[in-house]
Amino acid sequence: MANVVDIKPEMIRWAVERSGLPLDDFPDEVERWIQRQAKPTHSKLQKFAKRAMVPFGFLFLNEPPAEEIPMPDYRTLDDGGVQRPSPNLLDTVYGMRRRQAWMREYLIENGQGPLPFLGSFSTQSPVRATICAIRRELNLPLDWAREHKTWEGALRFFARQVEAAGVLVFFNGVVGNNSHRALDPEEFRGFVINDDIAPLIFVNAADTKGAQMFTVAHELAHLWIGESALFNLPMLDPGGSDVETFCNRIAAELLVPDERIRVTWERVSGLDKPFHRLARHFKVSPIVIGRRVKDLGLITPAEFFGFYHAYRDEVAEAKRKKPSGGDFYRTQNARLGRRFGQVVATAAESGALSWQEAYRLTGLFGQTFDRYISFLRKQV
Repeated sequence: MANVVDIKPEMIRWAVERSGLPLDDFPDEVERWIQRQAKPTHSKLQKFAKRAMVPFGFLFLNEPPAEEIPMPDYRTLDDGGVQRPSPNLLDTVYGMRRRQAWMREYLIENGQGPLPFLGSFSTQSPVRATICAIRRELNLPLDWAREHKTWEGALRFFARQVEAAGVLVFFNGVVGNNSHRALDPEEFRGFVINDDIAPLIFVNAADTKGAQMFTVAHELAHLWIGESALFNLPMLDPGGSDVETFCNRIAAELLVPDERIRVTWERVSGLDKPFHRLARHFKVSPIVIGRRVKDLGLITPAEFFGFYHAYRDEVAEAKRKKPSGGDFYRTQNARLGRRFGQVVATAAESGALSWQEAYRLTGLFGQTFDRYISFLRKQV
């Protein structure tokens, strides 16, 4: 008989449910394992674990482990409930926490102290005072986004200003470098992990560039009140949370100032696609513009919701037509975070970090890592 493995059927069933995939997506024999009609071989169980996106060792436990998101979860569904985190989300969060832990230790060893702006405000703080503090720390003038011709340029500048303040910023639309494990913006737009030495912002890069801009601003607000969070913000709705309501207000005012949107809305409201026009102006998603003018009472809720659903269809169609590819190392620079990548490269070259550990932290190995370092040098 082949080298079969004695695994509890409950663990197989749990792994299937955890994956979010239907049982039909697995080989027929998996159902027989669940029904105790057969046992898997070691090699087949390894293939099953890979397909189910579950750590192989978990399958040998007596009961499913408690996998919790280590931060407040502000994600909501249409019925107000909270989504069960997918394997893609869990693996992304845990991977970011490993990077943050290494960065924190490295920075402390090199003499960095706590960042003073973290938690310096609260949800009871005046919005304008909070906005002024963020602009001052990041050196952001009122109309900074207009100075950039493209969404990509504005977002890149915004991220660099945030990194310069001491925050780690990561943009990724897949788990690590696995293009077969895409992150779903409907599940989460991003998350922020507060830390007094190495605060971290993660943005789901599968979202549109304009939407990513709002996510960064929203996550910044969380850091200024000292709160970690995971969120998806359907229709930019805070879901009744005081924390999310405050952070939404900060993000909206930071990117689309009240005094600017009122004037510009008067100019374009009677033109074709006014939300898109202002989106290009402020370098945010048309949804952000729509929500902003709705909240200011410039359009009705019915007008906003009608536009919201039409725009979602427009984005879905654009994604289907979008070509794949791109500059590999430029993509890595976003996935690893410009600041994080540079620190890891410096530590490896100086001997403070082993090459193997640098490979593990970045997910880049051998010559690929060497070429990435060469790319970083050209960016300085």
